[in-house]
Amino acid sequence: MRLTASMGFGSGPLIWFRKGIRIHDNPALEYASRECSHLYPLFIIDPHYMKPDPNAFSPGSSRAGLNRINFLLQSLGDLDVNLKKIGSRLLIVKGDPYEVLIRCFKEWNIGKLCFEYDTDPYYQALDIKIKDFALGAGIEVFSPNGGKPPLSYQSFVKLAGEPPSPLSTTYSSLPPVGHLGSCDISEKWVANFEKPKGNPSAFLKPATTILSPYLKFGCLSSRYFYQRIQDVYKSLPKHTSPPVSLLGQLLWRDFFYTAAFGTPNFDRMKDNKICKQIPWKDDDKLLEAWRDAKTGFPWIDAIMVQLRQWGWMHHLARHSVACFLTRGDLFVHWEKGRDVFDRLLIDSDWAINNGNWMWLSCSSFFYQYNRIYSPTTFGKKYDPNGDYIRHFLPVLKVVSHDSASKECKRKMGEAYALNKELNGLVSEDDLRNLRRKLDAGEEQGTKAKRSRQLLIG
Repeated sequence: MRLTASMGFGSGPLIWFRKGIRIHDNPALEYASRECSHLYPLFIIDPHYMKPDPNAFSPGSSRAGLNRINFLLQSLGDLDVNLKKIGSRLLIVKGDPYEVLIRCFKEWNIGKLCFEYDTDPYYQALDIKIKDFALGAGIEVFSPNGGKPPLSYQSFVKLAGEPPSPLSTTYSSLPPVGHLGSCDISEKWVANFEKPKGNPSAFLKPATTILSPYLKFGCLSSRYFYQRIQDVYKSLPKHTSPPVSLLGQLLWRDFFYTAAFGTPNFDRMKDNKICKQIPWKDDDKLLEAWRDAKTGFPWIDAIMVQLRQWGWMHHLARHSVACFLTRGDLFVHWEKGRDVFDRLLIDSDWAINNGNWMWLSCSSFFYQYNRIYSPTTFGKKYDPNGDYIRHFLPVLKVVSHDSASKECKRKMGEAYALNKELNGLVSEDDLRNLRRKLDAGEEQGTKAKRSRQLLIG
C-alpha cells in the first residue's frame, strides 16, 4: 500500500496492531478510540520475518514458516472484516516498522500512538526507538505493560489473582487453522480437560482446543477466554483444577510471559541466570536427521513431518521430539531445536517457545531428567495401531504395525531405511555431565532456601 497524505483526514490516533489482532477486549484499541472522530488501524508486515533464514531446511525459506504466514494473512483479513462492521478498515503496509511509523506520523499528522507490549527482544528494542521518536515529536504513546515478574509458577499464581473483566463481552470471529479446521469444543470437555490425558496421535480430530494460534496472534483475548472458562466452571458441579486444567494451561502461558520479561537472555543458555549450563553436543548431522524426519524412529519422524506439513502438533508430541533431541537421546543443544520450532509452528511464541525448550531439556523450571519420553514405547501407548505413524509416513503403510513399532532394529524397506547410528548416542559421559549440572543446581537451591529460612526465623 502506498502512503499518501490523501489517506488521512487530519490529526488522529494510530492503533498499531501486532499481537492483538482483534477488536474485542483490546485495551490499546479502546484507548485509541476515546474521543476521536477517526482512527488509523495499521498492521506492518515486517520483512525481518519474511527474509530467507540461512539455517532453514530449504534454501530461501523465511524465518516464519508458510503455515504461520498463511494464518497471519487469514487473521488480518478477518480483522479487516470486523473493522469494516464498525465503520473502519485495516491499513496494511510492508516495510521496516520504524521507518513506516515515522512516515505515518508525519504524513497522517498522528497525535496518539497505541500498541500492546511484546516480550520478543526484537520488538522491545524497536519499541524503545519508536517511543523515543514519538515522544520527541510530541506524540502521546500508550503501551500497557509493566511490573516485576515472579520466576516460579506457584509464586505467579499467588500474585496473579483474578484479571480485570474484559472490555467487551462479544468476541471477533476466528478464522480456521489450516488442516486443523475451526474450534468446536463443549462445556463438558472444558470442565474435564486434564493436560496429561491428551492424545498426541489424535490428528483427524485434535485432542486440544487448537486455540494456541489465536492466542499467539491475539485473535482471541486471553482475558476473555479466561472469563469464559470460569463461566463454564460455575455452571457445572465438577471441573479439573490448575495446573493441569484448561485454566491452568492459560496461566502457564502468562507465567512464561512474565518469566521472559524479567530474565535477561531468556532465549539462550549463555548469561541466562535461570538456565543450567549443560555441555550439549554441537552435532549438525544429528540435528538435521531430527529436523528432516530421518532419525529412523517412526514416532519421532511422524511428529516432525506433521510439524512441517501442518505447523502444529499436540503438546505431548512436542514433548516427545524435544526430549529426544536434547536430554533423552541426541543430547543436541535446546536452542537449535527451539529455532526449528520457531520457524515451523503456527503458534510459535517467543516467550513460550523458549520457556518450554528450557523446561523439556531440564535446563530450567523442571529438573527430573530421568523422566524420559521413550521414542518407541510412548508412541506405542498412544498409537497402538500405527494409524498416526502411517498417516504422516505413508511409506510405512505397506509395513506391518509390529515391524513399524520395533525399537529400530530392522530395516523397514528401501524407502525408509533406519538410521542405526542414532541408537544410544547419549554416552555415559553425557549423562554424568547432565546429572552433575542438575545436582549442583539443586544443592545451590537447597542452600539458598536454608539461608532464607535462617534469615526469616
